Amino acid sequence: MSDDSFATISPAAWQHDLWPACVDYLAQRIPDQQFNTWIRPLGAAVSINPLQVTLQVANRFKLDWIRSQYVQKISAVLSRLAGQDVAVELALTPRVAIRIPSNLGQSFSQARAGNDVLAEALDVPTVRMPTDDAHKNRLNPALTFDTLIEGSANRMARAAAMHVASQLGQLYNPLFIYGGVGLGKTHLMHAIGNHLIGDQANAKVLYIHAEQFVSDVVKAYQRKAFDEFKARYHSLDLLLIDDVQFFANKERTQEEFFNAFEALLANRSHIVMTSDTYPKGLADIHERLVSRFDSGLTVAIEPPELEMRVAILINKAAVEGANMPEDVAFFVAKNVRSNVRELEGALRKILAYSRFNQKDISIALAKEALRDLLSIQNRQISVENIQKTVADFYKIKIADMYSKKRPANIARPRQIAMYLAKELTQKSLPEIGEMFGGRDHTTVLHAVRKMASERAQNTELNQQLHVLEQTLKG
Repeated sequence: MSDDSFATISPAAWQHDLWPACVDYLAQRIPDQQFNTWIRPLGAAVSINPLQVTLQVANRFKLDWIRSQYVQKISAVLSRLAGQDVAVELALTPRVAIRIPSNLGQSFSQARAGNDVLAEALDVPTVRMPTDDAHKNRLNPALTFDTLIEGSANRMARAAAMHVASQLGQLYNPLFIYGGVGLGKTHLMHAIGNHLIGDQANAKVLYIHAEQFVSDVVKAYQRKAFDEFKARYHSLDLLLIDDVQFFANKERTQEEFFNAFEALLANRSHIVMTSDTYPKGLADIHERLVSRFDSGLTVAIEPPELEMRVAILINKAAVEGANMPEDVAFFVAKNVRSNVRELEGALRKILAYSRFNQKDISIALAKEALRDLLSIQNRQISVENIQKTVADFYKIKIADMYSKKRPANIARPRQIAMYLAKELTQKSLPEIGEMFGGRDHTTVLHAVRKMASERAQNTELNQQLHVLEQTLKG
């Protein structure tokens, strides 16, 4: 907190003035977007003895976020205003019951019954109750924000997804998340949908893979049922669509998705998409669609860093009822680097091997359980293979990797190869330096830090590195 002077509020005025004074103070010191999103909507009840402020929050997501990000600051401001310690409690705002006409469910059922064949083609489930969502949302309830491990690799994407989940149809629309396979893009989308359903039970949410959208377009075309197709997709509150790169070369699908995109934005509905590359890197997709993809917020998810991989292993082992010792988690995390999916696969092998042999989990057991995986990695990813792959990619000679030449068209690929050697092999910095023409380990360290920093800021470089990593990992 700053040392700004406070005008202490008298006990008699606490109930009426304490919270408004706190809000005024915070409004001057918190960015407008944050203030309007998190502080302004709060309701407050102030008790005098003992002095306590209860803040009412709209939903569970906001409650958790305010507790982690703002409660300490709010308490400090209130305490200084009151001249004594103030306890801050958080509570969910009581929901207001909404009465739904008794004949509404009957109307839905009649509409459904009159078009059974078409409903089957569109995969729309039977409406069971008036408050049921008329769209099968396809969400996996296990994939939530709580079950997603956060790290620097996904922090920005997770923060954007949480904002979308709590401020639907406002900022970051569309939200475009890209990255390699198994990094958590799909998990984030399900988390957004699950959070919205938890907060607004009647929200129309749909998660689909791009191939399902293609299939639905084909069915609508074959059955001349585009009115019903549009009624389904254009009426959503939230559309979550995975792997939009599958729209490539599908002209009618791209046209229908463009129409759905425009209709949803006009209705202030939200669209979240994922892809294996950033929007302008998508091939064989109309420019007008690409421009729409790029018109909101585009965020990348990177391969998880070491600490994040360790946390993922320990947490997922705990979910399976197993104890993963930290040294074993570090061993596995150092050897399985590419994505969360491979980490999960390695963990399943270790747990199965441990249970089958009735042995405790240890590094020796992990080595035995993963011997095939470790053998493949050691055979496929070597510094020599990295040098050759990078040289081919940037069209330079393999000898340039060892030479003392320093022009940019050679020095930069050499630095990229050093960075990949550190990321994808178990070689030490001195060992890597030796394999690049006897260079000092500080040269390698400089290259690694430089490429890591640039990767976080340079979309084109990040995409190139992603391609190289996928090539090297086979």
